[in-house]
Amino acid sequence: MLARLGHRLLAGLAVVVGVVTLTFLLLHLAPGDPVDILLGPRATVEQLTSQRRALGLDQSLARQFAGWLGRFARGDWGTSIATGRPVRTMLGDAWPATARLVALSLILSYLVGLALGALQAARSGSRLDTLLSIVSVTLFGVPGYWLGLMLVLVFTYWARLLPAFGIAGLDAEYVPGVSRLVDSLRHLTLPLATLTLIGIGGAARFVRGAMLETLHQPFMTTAWAKGLTPRRVVGRHALRNALTPVVILLGLSLPALFSGAVFVEAVFAWPGVGRVLVE
Repeated sequence: MLARLGHRLLAGLAVVVGVVTLTFLLLHLAPGDPVDILLGPRATVEQLTSQRRALGLDQSLARQFAGWLGRFARGDWGTSIATGRPVRTMLGDAWPATARLVALSLILSYLVGLALGALQAARSGSRLDTLLSIVSVTLFGVPGYWLGLMLVLVFTYWARLLPAFGIAGLDAEYVPGVSRLVDSLRHLTLPLATLTLIGIGGAARFVRGAMLETLHQPFMTTAWAKGLTPRRVVGRHALRNALTPVVILLGLSLPALFSGAVFVEAVFAWPGVGRVLVE
């Protein structure tokens, strides 16, 4: 299992290196000159040349890439052209909002997914299993931004129950502590529900598969032969042995959750890393 995890980590590292290299090359192949955008149309040739030299754009592509990797490793991620602020500072300010959203959705989705997956495995082949399988596959395949928009349409525009945008109301700083907490929770509900529902689909399917595989192991036959109740067999023996691959999946699903949070934060104007990347 450790070897499999190490293989996955190495494969993930190779993907990251490939994506970084491809992104760097595509940015250089894209039309337009970043120096022209930075200085504007009234810049002189001398100013353009000086700025290119200052940014290292007059060097070879290989040296630019090596320099960029070195600065990135040191934490120098450049300055945003749109805001003029250091990118590292912008991401650092937005990180807590994203971490809170992703952590809560991860916990909720796996708690609910664990219960649903165990229920499906215990009643494998029943109508309930079929219904929950359809629901989980649908949730797993639904794009996050589409699900978020549907929740906004239902709970904000039709039912008028929950706010759709931001992390708090415009007057949040002027209201008492309890009311401020309630307002923050109401703003958190829809983006959290979007990420959680998507996560539930994948978690339930994986737990169901792990449970069914465990239920067909020889030691489970021994448990049934001892006359143990179905609840004890499923809850104490099957579920406990199926938790190991679920814990591994928990760590491997973090990148997918963060990438999904990018679109969800854009839909709900959530002030996290995803919104910073989009803007």
